[in-house]
Amino acid sequence: MRLNHVYTCVCFILLCSSFIQHNEPKPLVIKTKFDFFTTDNLGNIYIVKEDELMKYLSNGKMFARYSNLRLGAISSVDATNPLKIVLYYKDFQQILFLDNQLSLNSDVVSLEKLGYEQTDLVCASANNSFWIYNKQNNELNRFNESSKKITSTGNLKQVLRSDIAPDYMMEYNGYLYLNSPETGIYVFDIFGAFSRIISIKNLTQFQVNENIIYYQKDSSFCSYNYTLFEDACKVLPNHGKLVGLRYGNKKLYSGFKDSLLIQEF
Repeated sequence: MRLNHVYTCVCFILLCSSFIQHNEPKPLVIKTKFDFFTTDNLGNIYIVKEDELMKYLSNGKMFARYSNLRLGAISSVDATNPLKIVLYYKDFQQILFLDNQLSLNSDVVSLEKLGYEQTDLVCASANNSFWIYNKQNNELNRFNESSKKITSTGNLKQVLRSDIAPDYMMEYNGYLYLNSPETGIYVFDIFGAFSRIISIKNLTQFQVNENIIYYQKDSSFCSYNYTLFEDACKVLPNHGKLVGLRYGNKKLYSGFKDSLLIQEF
């Protein structure tokens, strides 16, 4: 009698597991080749291929395109504010701002005319301002909407007493996160004062939400709570070599050579 009860329980568990797997939502797939991609807080997706930016809605439908052949390839896209998307063209040291229709909504900013000819990184900041990292003097500068400098860190190699080679930065909730793969993520406040270093190394890109850093590690999706010093990773299904990974709105966006996979997570 007891054996029959155990057998019934096992069958019920297997049946439930099969039902859950059978009803798991199928991932949404966008078939396209790209160099890199990003997302915004509304679930829109921005895919870059050389000089072209393509915006897809959260349902995977193509919405708009933008291209400027005069400026060459797009180096970076920051869609933190989906109403003012920041495009950076490193080869020409120019910053463009697009609205949610991917139309120009303000004057082009020439960093050369502002006196910054070796700017490696650009990202969005609060109140329609923006940050740049200038390689010539290893300095972070923040500019307001009128392209007037309002914050400067000074030479970071002297401030931090360390050699840094930043390759990515983003602002979140009044703090700037500057990634230097060999040393970690340096955090500065909105006034350019150094706050802390988060010792996650060898990253190329990441996201910040509350006190958590989300990032890709090989074929895993990882999170690190830098206030509790807790980390966790989850190995993802093998759909090919990952070339990009983002998380938002309870969805995981996995980029591959010729497709983008969007799934509930």
